Amino acid sequence: MLHPYRSHHCEALRSTDIGQTVRLSGWIHRKRDHGGVVFIDLRDHYGLTQCVTDSTDAVFAKAEDVRNETVVTITGKVRARSEDTVNANLPTGEIEVHIEDFIVQSVAETLPLQVNSDEDSGEEVRLRYRYLDLRRGRLHGNIMLRAQIIQSIRQRMVAQGFTEFQTPILTASSPEGARDFLVPARLHPGKFYALPQAPQQFKQLIMVSGFDRYFQIAPCFRDEDSRADRSPGEFYQLDLEMSFVEQKDIFAAVEPVIRGVFEEFSDKQIDQDFIHIPFDEAILKYGSDKPDLRIPIEIADVTDIFDGSGFSIFAKNIEKGAVVRAVPGPGCGSRAIADRMNSWAQGEGAPGMGYIIYGEGEARGPVAKALGAEKAEEIRTRLGLGDGDSAFFACAPASEAANLAGKARVRIGVEQNLINYKSFKFCWIVDFPMFELDEATGKIEFSHNPFSMPQGGLDALNTQDPLTIKAWQYDLVCNGVELSSGAIRNHLPEVMYKAFDIAGYGPEVVDDQFAGMINAFKFGAPPHGGIAPGIDRMVMLIADEPNIREVIMFPMNGKAEDLMMNAPSEVDDIALRELHIRPRLPRRP
Repeated sequence: MLHPYRSHHCEALRSTDIGQTVRLSGWIHRKRDHGGVVFIDLRDHYGLTQCVTDSTDAVFAKAEDVRNETVVTITGKVRARSEDTVNANLPTGEIEVHIEDFIVQSVAETLPLQVNSDEDSGEEVRLRYRYLDLRRGRLHGNIMLRAQIIQSIRQRMVAQGFTEFQTPILTASSPEGARDFLVPARLHPGKFYALPQAPQQFKQLIMVSGFDRYFQIAPCFRDEDSRADRSPGEFYQLDLEMSFVEQKDIFAAVEPVIRGVFEEFSDKQIDQDFIHIPFDEAILKYGSDKPDLRIPIEIADVTDIFDGSGFSIFAKNIEKGAVVRAVPGPGCGSRAIADRMNSWAQGEGAPGMGYIIYGEGEARGPVAKALGAEKAEEIRTRLGLGDGDSAFFACAPASEAANLAGKARVRIGVEQNLINYKSFKFCWIVDFPMFELDEATGKIEFSHNPFSMPQGGLDALNTQDPLTIKAWQYDLVCNGVELSSGAIRNHLPEVMYKAFDIAGYGPEVVDDQFAGMINAFKFGAPPHGGIAPGIDRMVMLIADEPNIREVIMFPMNGKAEDLMMNAPSEVDDIALRELHIRPRLPRRP
């Protein structure tokens, strides 16, 4: 006796099933009326099966009238398709089901978007009707890919001796770099919980508690603006921490997991070497601490060549502290390309972008003329350029010059088709500065993670210029996307107090804001470190999707709104009174 809903799913039937009576349930994916014969592509989670009925069948009228996306149960006999109608693109393409019984389980109204095509219905419609969007093949496949990647990660972590623990979702607010989502505490009027920006403190406390290798597929909550590679509100990361380790031990544990997952789920070329690039070198050569190594271009410092040169604009700026970064332009040796780059730089807020065009044994352009042939040739040699190439220049304070040169490097890579899109290239960015100077306030601040161990420990904090101190911090980058940040942690109270003191926070701030962690460190803490690769970004890269929303089941829009569930929403006065909250809305202009 057949199950009331299905004997097979819609991807299961093959030519070996011909002659069987089967029952399928699913959604009407597509219906084709050929005048007296109706073909229905029935879809469920697993795939498609073609079903057919003709005008001599009792169910013909019912099948003829049904709308797409209506849920039906079909009973019928499996038969072979004619040779000229076999669909080699479908696993079920050699058979079809002749409909004998047709039951409508749930009628679909007129659709706000087409499920059986990938036509762009606009972000608002897609997110408002996300349950329809998720029925589409590409998006449905992305979500399944995500689930499979997470399952693979778990298996790989357990195989390495890690144990999965869960950390609290309601916790204390702490200054970790982004805005907290706050939750009012009904039983404690005027006080708030915070949703964790990351399980940072808890995972360190797990190490202090004597557990050795922790991991978690952890939800994180940050009140940040949306970007193509960052979802507003919440995201997931592979959170891990290890005791009695150095930086190299973290790398040795993480690399096989990341490399293995990319190899398992992508057919692209995977670079086996995760090269190490010091932060300062990354900023110099690539203009970014998130370099896309698929682009075979390295920026060079040519400040010395322009210093005191005949190109007075740059020479005068160098006297005021500016630097000059040169970006090689392979194949960019034309005035048209040079003018486009100059206009592009102006669009980025820069005065422009100087250039030298090399061709027919000479250097051309205003910069070359002012510099002279000898210095122009020195630039060509330093950048490894030939005829038909160009050099582009950014002259500004170091951070601004690096930023513009880095963007120009990427632009040239894209426009000149220099990027191998069929590859993944990984790198570790290491030796981050422990502190940085806030140019607006003149104050010294943490540059990365305040819980990191400074290289040189307490002695470095006591004796070095803070802006020269490096930290045991590292980022994992793939194809220009930051997958993860991590660090060897500061586990010594005296080092933690001193590091925060340099950043302008007294011991009372540490004791108040990080009470759980600083107190725990006073009772014996092991040296430990960890990292947290982003799940959403990994899936986005593997799925080859340009926007992170395409790999998240129920994402918010760019304004951090859930259009499907109407969140955030107002709550009634009774709930607000219970929470001792009175709204103070901003005045309308």
